[in-house]
Amino acid sequence: MTLEPMLRLIAGVFVAASVLLGMYVHPYFLWFTLFVGLNLSQSAFTNWCPMMSFLKRVGVRDNRVAIGEPAGSVHR
Repeated sequence: MTLEPMLRLIAGVFVAASVLLGMYVHPYFLWFTLFVGLNLSQSAFTNWCPMMSFLKRVGVRDNRVAIGEPAGSVHR
């Protein structure tokens, strides 16, 4: 799995888990849902996400192609 699909999966799992924990364990878990939503919003404006930095550091490959590179090459 490449970087962006992994990021979407992690965000979805975090949101779903925190909503369920907020419903069944304690409402304070909903603050984590807010944190994830705000982080996704700020990353849309700044083009920087802490989870993307972490995933790159642990070796998840980025499948985006840089401008000017052949379509079959992998951007690293």
